[in-house]
Amino acid sequence: MRRNRIRGLIVLLLVLSVTSVATAQVTSLLGSGATFPAPLYTKMFDVYAQKTGIKVNYQAIGSSGGLKNIQDRVVDFGASDSFVKDSDMAKYPAKIVHIPTTVGAVVIVYNLPGNPALRLTGELVADIYLGKITRWNDPAIKAQNPGVNLPSTPIMPVYRSDGSGTTFNFTAYLSAVSPEWSSQVGNANSVSWPVGQGAAQNSGVAGVVKQTTGSIGYVELAYANQNKLSMATLKNASGNWVQATTASISAAASLNMPKDTRIVLANTSAPQGYPISSLTWLVVYQEQSYAGRTREQAKALVDLLMWIIQDGQQYAEALDYAPLPKSAVADAEAIISSITYGGQKLR
Repeated sequence: MRRNRIRGLIVLLLVLSVTSVATAQVTSLLGSGATFPAPLYTKMFDVYAQKTGIKVNYQAIGSSGGLKNIQDRVVDFGASDSFVKDSDMAKYPAKIVHIPTTVGAVVIVYNLPGNPALRLTGELVADIYLGKITRWNDPAIKAQNPGVNLPSTPIMPVYRSDGSGTTFNFTAYLSAVSPEWSSQVGNANSVSWPVGQGAAQNSGVAGVVKQTTGSIGYVELAYANQNKLSMATLKNASGNWVQATTASISAAASLNMPKDTRIVLANTSAPQGYPISSLTWLVVYQEQSYAGRTREQAKALVDLLMWIIQDGQQYAEALDYAPLPKSAVADAEAIISSITYGGQKLR
């Protein structure tokens, strides 16, 4: 009788232990990567924790870091403003999928006395970062800004020193508008910058520009607004001068997208579209049964992803991001629905 009681107690303890482990696995999720959407993710994840009790620990370390972490399978998801190219897919131990979460803008910020409103073309920005235009009163800049009192102050370009999807989209734009930039520097998360000073993350670039008279940099729109930085109006591919707003960002994304949503929006053909707009993605493994993961953990991740592209979109505009177009939401839903655990769909 006593032996049966002891056996029963052991079984009960084992059940409680397994339940505790399963519960622990679904009370938190871990992600890392892009700083571009970090202000929005902070809001989304705070709300999600309040609604579900599941805490999302997100480390904004840059897109390259996020992709490396998901490649190494040390996070539940990696966040990136640049998608993984076909040629790089083999670096991942299994098939990955991209879930778009929002649309944002890379803006050109600058620090000049009096904060004059400036118009810049992509060619001008490329020539500044190539070191061909070195002073703010250069005739090429003055030609686009008649009546603006431009100083002879030297221009100090500021760029991202870490691997960054923001850099990917910025250099994609420069490559599209400047053959010289395309051939000499190119488009990547990290490039060899001809001139300028590096700073880590969006916050680092914004901080250097804010503190340095004569500087110019590129950051995500939310960081420019948070730091009250002057932003240039840019000429888009249709020849229109466009400011970065949620409306012009949405316009840039209102295009036919591939079903996997991997698309570069820079230099959009949309007449009212802002020319350095970008999707940003969460990257996960399509088959979630790996590295000791439980089905509960995989299901918690899928539920989070679905909430982000549906209910979570309501938090985008207040933080200077544009909600996903309806077509992109539908594509994202299909991608999330394809995620499996042990070959079985989770939704």
